[in-house]
Amino acid sequence: METLLPELAPWRAALLALPPLMLGLAALAASLFHRQVDMLWRLARVAIGLALLAALLSLVGLVSGGAGIWHGPVLVVLGEAGAVRPGLRSDLLGGVVMLLVCFIGWVITGYSRTYLQGADGQPRYVRGLIGTLAAVALLVGTNNLAVLAVAWVATSLQLHGLLTFFRQRPAALIAAHKKFIASRVGDLCLLGGVALLGLRLGTLDIDAALAALAQRPGPDGHLQAAALLLAASALLKCAQLPVHGWLIQVMEAPTPVSALLHAGVVNLGGFLLLRVGGLVAEVPAAQALLVVAGSATAVVAALVMMTRISIKVSLAWSTCAQMGFMLMQCGLGLHALALLHLVAHSLYKAHAFLSAGGAVQQARLRQLMPPAPRPGALAWAGAAVAGLGLAALAAAAWGLGAVPQGPLLAATVILGLALAPLMVRAHSGRAALRGLLVAAGVAGLYLGLHALVEGAWAAAHPVSLHGHAAPAWLQAGLVAWVVGCFALLFILQAVVLAAPHSALARRLYPVMFGGLYLDEWFTRLTFRLWPARLPPPPTLPVPRPHADVRPQQST
Repeated sequence: METLLPELAPWRAALLALPPLMLGLAALAASLFHRQVDMLWRLARVAIGLALLAALLSLVGLVSGGAGIWHGPVLVVLGEAGAVRPGLRSDLLGGVVMLLVCFIGWVITGYSRTYLQGADGQPRYVRGLIGTLAAVALLVGTNNLAVLAVAWVATSLQLHGLLTFFRQRPAALIAAHKKFIASRVGDLCLLGGVALLGLRLGTLDIDAALAALAQRPGPDGHLQAAALLLAASALLKCAQLPVHGWLIQVMEAPTPVSALLHAGVVNLGGFLLLRVGGLVAEVPAAQALLVVAGSATAVVAALVMMTRISIKVSLAWSTCAQMGFMLMQCGLGLHALALLHLVAHSLYKAHAFLSAGGAVQQARLRQLMPPAPRPGALAWAGAAVAGLGLAALAAAAWGLGAVPQGPLLAATVILGLALAPLMVRAHSGRAALRGLLVAAGVAGLYLGLHALVEGAWAAAHPVSLHGHAAPAWLQAGLVAWVVGCFALLFILQAVVLAAPHSALARRLYPVMFGGLYLDEWFTRLTFRLWPARLPPPPTLPVPRPHADVRPQQST
C-alpha cells in the first residue's frame, strides 16, 4: 500500500532521530557514571540542548520541505498484525510537540540542578529525568503504533522513579502507587487497542493504518472496540474522574517533577488522540465517552479548584480540568484547537509550577490591598452577554460565521463565557474599556490561531475520514451537553463569587472541597486490591533518666 506522505530525506530522518537517541545515550551514561554528580548534570544539559537544537532544525525542515515519513527496517514481524519498525514521522503535530518537549525538558533540567543542590540521590534523579524525556521524544516522533505503546509504558515507568524520589514520604509513595495502578490499566487498554488495530488493518504503521481505515466502508466491531480502548487509555493517563487523585497528591514529589508531569507527560493522552484522531472520529461511542467524561471532569475540577488555598494543589486541579477540556475537544473533532490547547497549557503550567514561590508572594501582596467590591449577578450576566458578543464578532471576522455550527459553536460559547471575568471586575470607565479591549484581543487571537492551525492541520491530513462521522443527532446532543455543562459552571461560579455566604455556596462548598469524595473511594479500592508498601514509621528514642537522678527509697 502506498503511503500518503513521501519518504524523508536522510538528513531529516537523522534530525528526527537525534532527540530520543541523544537523551537515551545520556540516560545510559547516567547509569554508568553515577558517582560524578557534576559531570552528570553537565551531560544532561548538553544532551537536552542538542535535542532541542535538532527539534528546532527538524521543524525548520518540515516548514521548508513538507511532511514525510521514514519507515526504517523491519525489527520484528508480528504475523497478521504487521511489523515493528523504528519508523519516524515528520508532520505538524510531531514537530510542534517534539520542540515543546525538548524546550520544557531543557528548562526543567536547568532548574532541577539548582533545586536539588546538596540533596541525596541526584544521580538517580538525572537518570530518571533524562530517561523520561528520551521515552517521550521516542513516543512523539515514531510512526509505529507498537513503538508508541512501548515508549508510553517506558515513560510511565521512568516517571514512577521520579515521583518516588523522596522514598521516606508516605504521601508521595501512596500517590505514586495509585498512579502506577491507573497507568497499568491504561497500558493494557493501549496495548489492546493497538493489537486490535494491527489485526484488523494488517499494519502497525500509523500512516498505513489510517489509509487502510479510510478505504473501508466503516469501522467494524473490532475497530470500534479499539477506538474505545484508546479513548479509555487517554482518559486514564490524563487523570480524569474518578482516577484523578494521584495527580493532585504528587505534590510530594520535587517541584520540577511536578512541572514535568503537569506540563508534559500528562498531555500525552491528548497527543495519542490527535495522532490517531481519524479512528476516534469514526466511532460515535468513543467520541461520546471523551466528550462526556472530559467535560464533566473539567466542570467538577474547576469548582473544586475554587475551594483550595494551596497554590500547587490549585494548579494540580487546574491541570485535571484542562486535560478534561482537551479530551473534550478531541472528542468533538476540534483537533486544531486541541493542539493549541496542548501547547499553551504545557507552557503555562511549566511556568506556573517553577514560579510557584513568586505566586505565593503575589497572593500575600493582594491580601494587603483593600478588598474590591464584589460584582453582583447582574454584572456577571452583562459580562457574559458582552463576552458572547465579542466571540461572535471574532468568529465572523475570521470567516467562521456569526453563529458557528457544530462543535465550533460549543468552543465559541465557552470562549465567550471565559471572557466575562476580564470585564466584570472593572470599577471605572477606563478599567471597563481596558477590560473590553483585552477581551476582544483574546477572542480575536484565539479564533485567529484556530483558523491558522486548522488550515495547516487540514493540509497535513489529506485523508478524509468524515464520510462515516457520528450521526447528526449525536453531534447535536454532544454540543448541547458541552454548552450546558459550561453554562452551569459559569452560573455556579458567578453565584458563589457574587454571594459567597449564600445557601447555595454553603451547601456546595463541603461537597466540592471533598472532590465529590471520588478519590477516597478509589484509594480504598486500590488498597484493597493492591496495598502500597510504605516505609515503617520512625521510632522515637526512649528517654533515659539522668545519671544523677536516683529512685527515692520508700519510707
